[in-house]
Amino acid sequence: MSEWTRREMLWSMAALSAAPKRKPNIVMILCDDLGSGDIGCYGGALQTPNLDRMASEGMRFNQCTSANAVCSPSRAGLLTGRYPTRVMVERVLNPSDTTGLPDSETTLAMLLKKIGYKTACVGKWHLGHLPQYLPTHRGFDSYLGIPYSNDMSAKNSPFASRSYPLLPLMRDEKVIEEEPDQRYLTKRYTEEVLGFIERSGNDPFFLYFPHTFPHIPLYASERFRGKSAFGIYGDVVAEIDWSVGEVMAALKKRNLDRDTLVMFSSDNGPWFQGSPGRLRGRKGMTNEGGFRVPFLARWPGRVQAGAVSEALISLMDVFPTVSGFCEAGAPPNPLDGIDIAPIFGGKQKSFDREALLYFDGWNLQCARWGRWKLHMSRWNTDFYNQVPAGGRQNLPLAQPELYDVAADIGESYDVAAEHPDVVKEIQGRVERLLPGFPEPVKKAWAETKARPNLETRTGAFGRPGR
Repeated sequence: MSEWTRREMLWSMAALSAAPKRKPNIVMILCDDLGSGDIGCYGGALQTPNLDRMASEGMRFNQCTSANAVCSPSRAGLLTGRYPTRVMVERVLNPSDTTGLPDSETTLAMLLKKIGYKTACVGKWHLGHLPQYLPTHRGFDSYLGIPYSNDMSAKNSPFASRSYPLLPLMRDEKVIEEEPDQRYLTKRYTEEVLGFIERSGNDPFFLYFPHTFPHIPLYASERFRGKSAFGIYGDVVAEIDWSVGEVMAALKKRNLDRDTLVMFSSDNGPWFQGSPGRLRGRKGMTNEGGFRVPFLARWPGRVQAGAVSEALISLMDVFPTVSGFCEAGAPPNPLDGIDIAPIFGGKQKSFDREALLYFDGWNLQCARWGRWKLHMSRWNTDFYNQVPAGGRQNLPLAQPELYDVAADIGESYDVAAEHPDVVKEIQGRVERLLPGFPEPVKKAWAETKARPNLETRTGAFGRPGR
């Protein structure tokens, strides 16, 4: 080799190393009310071949918690990396509400857009339906979807006492249809997503794809209706699984596979149908069946393939993890989520993280610390029963209940008496964390502790004193 050729090679190598590294594409697919027990790779009975393939080519997390057990708060936590109670979205927003995710909060889309990302939201939003709260004002270049749940509709409302407007299908800030045919929502969303990927060019992109389903009422297109062995719910999940396969195929077609982190999860546990697996509870409850959600991550070469993680993570971790991968810098507000990138790459198995707090509305009910979960308060009725004559009240437990949710997945055996040190540790962490929350949280906690609870049976709902 001549000296000139050798120098040319060295210059070329130097130029390649100096070239700016391509920032990764980010795809976040979020279902509405899908349980871990609904997916094949989690042991579910439904057929989900594309999700199962995603798990085999990426990482499956068994201990992922949502930020909340209902729609709006869980999405607020995902997109801000902060507790929903901290960002003042503590409950489900309705068409009559005039509020939404506050302007003071930075979404992941806003952070990524600042560093040159193309951004799109396709699907159910549910963080405010007035123009100032819609996705195009929260960091997304484009939006196609419905602004809240599909049962908040003049046609589909299950609540005779509530008067809802016609359900709008929106493009950006304009209503393009009223009461769209919900049989084709998943298909239409998927076509929109594929078009966005095709148009992305060479720019990195952030695609947020929050499905409308399997929130009830349930609809599937003719291609999937009646084809599963598990009724309309199974049909709906099969169509969502098909959609995931279409997204993966589009990325491969454009040679973006190795440049794209794809994540899949659900906003909370299953509602009236669907399976939480062996977990206790469902949507709207602070048992694990309401909070724990499936979470899959796939990124060839960066996320360990075929791995199963038992690390305790939260959907609030998506924000700091993606921010780190994309080198987006720190947001103006402190985050409650943590960067879990070392787990993705297999460099770490777990983190010594702060306790995760489980809220229902403003009410703190449980705290999760590692394998341990402490129940501290509970409603006097569950999410699925009528409100008692005296009103729904959050009551302190006579004795806090401690569950080893790694070994006791169904929260069936209270071991507080055997581990008083763990109870004391979690209680101390809760008391240190609560002063940093907004006033409604502190007020609700003080009011809960002041209420008498006549119920002393472990695991029972409360009975308010007179």
